[in-house]
Amino acid sequence: MTRGGNKSLKITEKLKKSSKKQQIPHYAALDIGTEFVKALVFKVGEGGKAHVVGWGRQRQRLGDMQGGTVTDIGGVVENCAKALDAAEEMAGAIAESCIIGIAGELVKGTTTTVHYERLNPKIKIDYNELKNIVNKIQLRVFEEARKQLAWETGHEELDVKLVNASVVDVKIDGYRVTNPIGFQGKEVTVGVFNAFAPMVQLGALQSVAADLDLDLITIAAEPYAVARSMGVQEAGEFNAIFIDIGGGTTDIAVVTNGGVEGTRMFAIGGRSFTKRLASALNVPFGRAEEIKIAYSEDILKEKSKKIVRDALYADANVWRSGVELSLSEFSDLDILPPRILLCGGGSALPEIKEVLSEAGWYKDLPFSKKPAVHFINPKDVVNIVDETGKIKDQQDITPMGLANLIIEMGEEDVLPNLMRKITKTLQV
Repeated sequence: MTRGGNKSLKITEKLKKSSKKQQIPHYAALDIGTEFVKALVFKVGEGGKAHVVGWGRQRQRLGDMQGGTVTDIGGVVENCAKALDAAEEMAGAIAESCIIGIAGELVKGTTTTVHYERLNPKIKIDYNELKNIVNKIQLRVFEEARKQLAWETGHEELDVKLVNASVVDVKIDGYRVTNPIGFQGKEVTVGVFNAFAPMVQLGALQSVAADLDLDLITIAAEPYAVARSMGVQEAGEFNAIFIDIGGGTTDIAVVTNGGVEGTRMFAIGGRSFTKRLASALNVPFGRAEEIKIAYSEDILKEKSKKIVRDALYADANVWRSGVELSLSEFSDLDILPPRILLCGGGSALPEIKEVLSEAGWYKDLPFSKKPAVHFINPKDVVNIVDETGKIKDQQDITPMGLANLIIEMGEEDVLPNLMRKITKTLQV
């Protein structure tokens, strides 16, 4: 099979034969963004780490994606095929299974905490009781998420599906535990993170995977993948706000005490800045994109830099207002983490870090102090070994985070396995 039709049959057949000889399966992580499709091909090596052996990227056309959602399945399949072909050729192997990221304004993630009082606190908690507790939480949260998305879209019968779920916090009589099985106690408090998305979005990505002849392992909410990329759940005291700025959307995830509190997205990304430049400079969109990239790389002349900066700074403040509004929705948190971690291609614009570093903007939000702003470095992503040398900066964090989720899915811990089983039943 030639995924995109842009490789010779001879090369494709050679890859097929080489992949049959390999005992280690290869996987693909697809970050289908508004501006680019990014594909990583990786295999799982010793120590449970993902070794990236192939990398590919393909620009999307303006009509293929809008605001992080697929608007032309055929066009997106073609672009994914080109990116995947490049990654597979570099890897010298065919990926048979994949994980795909999902984003967009209607992808909602939140953590719900439920208190459960046990009838007999002297009996030890077993697997079936824990499953029953979490099942009740999930069913309740599912209905709440459906109502919320229906209200936001105006469609009462909106078909909503669960994308990701994870237990972020468990306490027994106020005592925090990582695995409640075997403990005694009266009150069990469980915090569960859930991400939901409209079925129409999930269905489009399922079609993309099918057209690429890939076995779809899972679809993952991208802000969740980014938040998990640094191994935050293992670091119980980890607190941060992750901001991923893509071509069409900005994805935000808030992490406290190692658990994802929730995710928010809004439809301002790199394309918004490019459109402003195109209008201000009276140039075509493609030329404006070239100028924006040159500006981000600091290779424009001083006079040109001032013109570009003047055009972009106002939009950067509008973007920051979107961040403020999104963070204000985390009303259940007494304190927001005073640490902001940036990634995504749009974060390369100097104005992004600048407006987040200015004094005062955070005063109406529950920060204990002025938040420090940093970029996520590829070396910060856990469980990933880049053997291609192509992953160099913050714009490739999302596909790395997706690959990391595949590694996590192979772990044998009780709670993650339980959540995967429950998630599958709710995804049917």
